[in-house]
Amino acid sequence: MMSVLVEMGKKAKDASVVLAVLPTPKKNEALCCAAEALLAAAENILGANKEDVDAALASGIKGAFIDRLTLTRARLEEMAEGLCQVAALDDPVGEVLFMKTLDNGLVIGQKRVPMGVIGIIFEARPNVTADAFGLCLKAGSAVILRGGKEAFRTNQAVVSVFREALEKQGLPGDIVQVVPDTSRETANEMMRLNGYLDVLIPRGGAGLIQSVVQNSTVPVIETGVGNCHIFVDETAELDKAVAIVMNAKTQRPGVCNACESLLVHEKIADQFLPMVGEALQQKNVEIRGDETACALISGSVPATQEDWATEYTDYIISTRVVQNIDEAISHIRKYSTGHSEAILTENYTNAQRFLNEVDAAAVYVNASTRFTDGAQFGFGAEIGISTQKLHARGPMGLKELTTTKYIIYGNGQIRQ
Repeated sequence: MMSVLVEMGKKAKDASVVLAVLPTPKKNEALCCAAEALLAAAENILGANKEDVDAALASGIKGAFIDRLTLTRARLEEMAEGLCQVAALDDPVGEVLFMKTLDNGLVIGQKRVPMGVIGIIFEARPNVTADAFGLCLKAGSAVILRGGKEAFRTNQAVVSVFREALEKQGLPGDIVQVVPDTSRETANEMMRLNGYLDVLIPRGGAGLIQSVVQNSTVPVIETGVGNCHIFVDETAELDKAVAIVMNAKTQRPGVCNACESLLVHEKIADQFLPMVGEALQQKNVEIRGDETACALISGSVPATQEDWATEYTDYIISTRVVQNIDEAISHIRKYSTGHSEAILTENYTNAQRFLNEVDAAAVYVNASTRFTDGAQFGFGAEIGISTQKLHARGPMGLKELTTTKYIIYGNGQIRQ
């Protein structure tokens, strides 16, 4: 008997054939119609989301996780706007990267083509459902989504709206599908859906990502855990530094580009740490510091070795005083997950050293790590932040969701 996932894979393959040759205007029209349908179904989607949130709260879940799970009318409008933004982006499919004529007369070129069928396993962020659908459709690929159990009702409601909108446009609803259960067995089967899935993208916490990377036989694009650092150099403008740290830590602590660890040059620690400590504590941020940081910030608690390597996704930050930029870079090399790192400095040489020597998908000078985002970079929505170095790195937008093929024109050449 055919499994549910194999059946979904077959349907996705069939839908991908239609989508791969769909003209850009038709894809854009489908995205705009899906955005309108999303808003028209707001009451139903928000109702499903409330059931998910209530169930999560009843099970004892709280804090930043609930924020990631919760949809509001404003967030739903942002999801719809994101689809419209993707529609407005240039279509990468069919882009010719180069053409050249060889000595034997063959004309050879390379162009962008769709992946085919993309699988995405993610946790409790319903906006991922809309981002994944929009980006995959514009990039010409069908998508199979497997969300976390906490957002199950919400994801089902959103995908149902998208499928209906596609069918009204005369397109296969199977361009987007959602796995109908959230069991570990189904996730494991999805990781082995070779022949149907062309690539699998995990988006979530460290446990989910490592599980997919270690167990999948389908090729994986690894999105990153964000143990992001900010180093405040001795030349930093302190008021500006406080504002940046506050934004990076407290604007939305449950996301992967939030600052998790603060490094401060010892020459300014006496002045800066009490300033930033007070500001963070006013936002109920727990500060876990080394011996010097704890002495300078009232109410802070000692950090453990584990803290330096932890992505909290919560109102917690680890704090360490370092002797110089060398020690800061050494610390980041040891504990960074390669997502986003920042230096706050007015010294050009130190800024350039940090940019050149810190190995991450995004490296900042005098700006919040919260900008590591496809929309903020001007790419439209994104499927995640890739921290690997093959194929895609950083925000994964439309081009990163395509592959390439060579096209060769001849006039009778044969190989000698």
